[in-house]
Amino acid sequence: MQISGSKMVIEALREENVDVVFGYPGGAIMNVYDEIYKQNHFQHILTKHEQAAVHAADSYARSSGKVGVAIVTSGPGFTNAVTGLATAYTDSIPMVVISGQVPTAVIGTDAFQEIDAVGISRSCTKHNFLVNDVKDLNRVLKIAFYLARSGRPGPVHIDLPKDVTANLGDFDYSKEWELPTYKPTIKGNPRQIKNALDHISRAQRPLFYIGGGAVLSNCYEDVRELVKLTKIPVVETLMARGVMRNDDEYLFGMLGMHGEYAANMAISETDMIICLGARFDDRVTGRLDVFAKKAHVVHVDIDPASIAKIIKPNYPIVGDLAIVTKQLLENAKDIEFNDYSAWHKTLKEYRKQEPLRFIEDSDRLKPQWAIQRTGELLGDKALISTDVGQHQMWTAQFYPFNYPRQFMTSGGLGTMGVGLPYAMGVKRANPDKISINFTGDGSIMMNIQEIITCTQYNLPVINIILNNNYLGMVRQWQTRFYEDRLAETVLDTQANFQMLAESMGGVGFKVHTKEEFDKALDEAVKSNKPAIIEVIVDRREEVLPMVPNGHSLNEMLLLEGDK
Repeated sequence: MQISGSKMVIEALREENVDVVFGYPGGAIMNVYDEIYKQNHFQHILTKHEQAAVHAADSYARSSGKVGVAIVTSGPGFTNAVTGLATAYTDSIPMVVISGQVPTAVIGTDAFQEIDAVGISRSCTKHNFLVNDVKDLNRVLKIAFYLARSGRPGPVHIDLPKDVTANLGDFDYSKEWELPTYKPTIKGNPRQIKNALDHISRAQRPLFYIGGGAVLSNCYEDVRELVKLTKIPVVETLMARGVMRNDDEYLFGMLGMHGEYAANMAISETDMIICLGARFDDRVTGRLDVFAKKAHVVHVDIDPASIAKIIKPNYPIVGDLAIVTKQLLENAKDIEFNDYSAWHKTLKEYRKQEPLRFIEDSDRLKPQWAIQRTGELLGDKALISTDVGQHQMWTAQFYPFNYPRQFMTSGGLGTMGVGLPYAMGVKRANPDKISINFTGDGSIMMNIQEIITCTQYNLPVINIILNNNYLGMVRQWQTRFYEDRLAETVLDTQANFQMLAESMGGVGFKVHTKEEFDKALDEAVKSNKPAIIEVIVDRREEVLPMVPNGHSLNEMLLLEGDK
């Protein structure tokens, strides 16, 4: 069947069961948008900025486990989308982003709204394509979705010249395409698995170090069963929050720069790390030369490039974590593990010695309290997004996450401005859940225009702004390490957030007390409209514990002094 290139895009999205596309039209992608107008297979959500479109597609993928899709035009349309691509790439999020391009005849002539999109996106995508001939488009579309979701997931970019979208070509989506150079290892080596388990069983202080791969591979139930079977303590990364239940007896919290004291002490004193789907990020390891210096390391990851890139493991296992975890479980049932009660007792003493906490203040609300209180009131009914900064770390510390894909945040790139479009994509993917965005007075301004998008498409997301009139995390560093020289971090001139929300069809609240917060959150949930709850919080509150740059994980700045 011969159809136009633009029609091929629509048919491919239908074949891939895509039910929503986020995007923004323009000249070079106009043929595709003409076909979008004619179809009824999926919803298109018109954001107010291309960056927000890609972020929303990203969070749709994070919260649903499906491939997110965004469509933008050429030139500035694409360059506005790059931050979204990079954000998804660093966190291994499956997406397909299609950009328009000038006609093939004028590529390279500095034509109107021409940019080398493929050159720009090469370093922040899993793979990218410039389609020069319509006869290649069928294959590219099919391969793009396969690449996005298989192996280590990631965003795939397709750059589509306008003449290619107009030309006719054959379309047969049932055809399978061979990729000789792309063969992800899925099953773990049985001998390596048995060898690793043998050494784990003889360790005295083993520790599960769980990363975002446990979320992406949908294996949390098997991870929980493996932990219960072995009785080995667990720490989670920022991206793994919710893999273990918040109240699980084996979980000792999040580790890293702003990790819990017990978690960081556990990684410092363990003699056997079992790393499942994490990559030893610098925010987790602290000083590499002393990181877990007493430990042997088992490292399981789908991406062989991630193994030994930072920490050289004693027992490397390449494979899909969902499959490898089942292999570990099957083999572990025949193994007698050591008694780790003394190790658990040590970690419980560390938690008792330095629990995760904050000090109440009668004058102003503590930001941690607002997060904790939201968890008490909404708990598992809410899906949580954040922007990036102090509020992000407080959310990771104090919200009671109980299941994976409950927490959407930019981990690897640390992108300010993702929170509102993330909450938007989350709500579209999970209409029966309450979508909350914890944000700061700095981050919220970067994509605040999307409140009107939420109004237009009936996406009642709730933005809780923890307003301290600072770029809080940078201010914290300036206070700690730059003698309190607050260079361009004071945000004294601000919008009236309540009026701003109302002007875009939402509801707004400004709260100073606990009673006001409870009332505002209840009214926001019941309003079924996009909402802003501005919480006036203690301006100088800090995120603690904190591991300063150049220090080891057991050298933390704590709430009431250093240790």
